[in-house]
Order: sequence, then structure tokens, then C-alpha cells
Amino acid sequence: MLLTIGLLILGLVLLYFGAEGLVNGASSLALRLGITPLIVGLTVVSFGTSAPELLVCLLGTNDVSVGNIIGSNIANLALILGAAAMVRPIEVHARVVAREFPVMVAASLLFILLAIDGTLSRYDGIILLMGMAGYLIYTYFQAKKDMEALAALVGDGLDEVDVAKASPMADVAKLVLGIVGLAGGAKLMVDSAVEIAQHFGISELVIGISIVAIGTSLPELATSLVASYRNQSDISVGNVVGSNIFNIFLVLGVVAVVSDLTLSGDALGIDLWVMLAVSIGIWPLLRTGHRLHRWEGFLLIAVYIAYMVSLFLR
Repeated sequence: MLLTIGLLILGLVLLYFGAEGLVNGASSLALRLGITPLIVGLTVVSFGTSAPELLVCLLGTNDVSVGNIIGSNIANLALILGAAAMVRPIEVHARVVAREFPVMVAASLLFILLAIDGTLSRYDGIILLMGMAGYLIYTYFQAKKDMEALAALVGDGLDEVDVAKASPMADVAKLVLGIVGLAGGAKLMVDSAVEIAQHFGISELVIGISIVAIGTSLPELATSLVASYRNQSDISVGNVVGSNIFNIFLVLGVVAVVSDLTLSGDALGIDLWVMLAVSIGIWPLLRTGHRLHRWEGFLLIAVYIAYMVSLFLR
């Protein structure tokens, strides 16, 4: 069992550094090839932060896959945004609340609507991918009007990418190693998590919502904490909101198109609704003075801990 836990931790580490390598290498290479930061942000960076969830879902069982998305979206809002607010109170611009949050809530509602019959079919996956395409088009034109909104969406310091400091081969190496790290980390994490769940008699859904979800959210956690420390509040908020949208539209869409996803009774009856409640419940916190205070961050973390405890007491 100690070996299994060690492999799980190794998988987490590989996922984190794999995502970092993919984003940094691909961003630098794309900019070197003359692709604008706008397109890089909308494609490479946004995909990179959702890549851990995608690979885990493609390699995992139904319960691990569904639990990973539900758990990641809850963790992004309650744990990550709460932790960022604890580091420094978060100032939220009105446009972030007005533009991205309604899309995230709509995506959550669509997820529930499509899954209410207990299955996400290939046709449901196509609908989700169409939503992803529509969101990218919408964001592209919004970002053209307001480039600062793009920074809030992608949550990544593209301005820190200096193509003069690295050779093209170094960029390619980062890209390849990032993909390998993501694939290897996802495989180790899924296999180890399932084995731990079976050993302790814990359901795969619970493991997916808790350990696996936190692991795949590490890129978002790191980005939001650093952004909060640097007083880049919109990046902290936009990072988690954009990630939640991508998780539902892109990750679930791709996985459902590859193979039908079946949802368990707990996921349908409890966890999906917790995800929706957190998504809607955080909205008034951000609208009140457009600021997330430390005590509100503490409240979000407390909610997340309470939910985790309730998971393992089922």
C-alpha cells in the first residue's frame, strides 16, 4: 500500500510539471512561430490547464472520470479561490462577473440537463463540444475588444514568455516532456487511486472527487496563488472560472464522444447539485463590492472541507 501511495504522489507531481512544461513549451513555440498571444491564450494555455483532467478522464473509469470533473470544479471555486483570497483579498472587476460567471453557471446547468438520464452519450458530448466552440468564438471577440479580459480568462503570464531566452529545440523538448509527464502522471494517478479505493472500500466516485480532483487542479492552484500574491486578482478569478468552463465543455465533451459516460446515483443525486450550488453561491460573494475578503475565503475553504468530510462519511 505504501508503494501505491508513493505512485499516487509521483503521478500528482508528473501531472503538475507536465502541465507546466506543456503550457510553457507550446506557448513559447507558438509565439516564436508568429502566432499572436491572443490565439495562444485561447488555445494552448487554456487547453494546458485542462489537460490533466482530460487525460485522467480518458484513462479512468466512469466514476473516476465524472468524479474528477465534479470535484475539480468544486475545488476550483471553494478551495483554490478560497485559498487565493486568504493570501490576499481579491478585487474582482465587474466584467468578469458579468461575462464569464454566467457562462460557467450555464455550462453547469447544461451538464446536469444532459446527465439527468444517468448517461452522457456521444450526442451529449457533441453538444458540449459545440458549447466549447461557441464559448471560444465569444471569448475571442470579447478579448479583441478588451485585451485585459483575456488575461483574466486564461490565467497565465504570457507576458513572461521570452522566446529569446530559449532555443526552438528547448521549446519542443518542454512540449514533448510535458505531454509525456501528463500521460504518465495521469496513468499512475488513476491506477493508484482506484487501488487505494478498493483497498479501503471507498467508492471510486469519492476518490475521483477528492484526491484525483485536487491533483488535476494543481496547475490552477499554483496559478491562482501566485496571481493573488502578485495582486493580480482578475487572473485568480478568471483562471478558475475558465478552467471550470473548459472542464465541462471540452473535457467531458471529448470523453463522452470517445465513450458513453454513466453517472452513479450519488453523482446524480448529490454531487452534481453541490457543484451547481457552489457555482451559483459564489456569485453574490463576488458581486458584493466586487471583492472577495479573507473571511469569505475562509468560509469557502470551510465549505470545501465540510464537503470532503461528508464524502468519506457516506
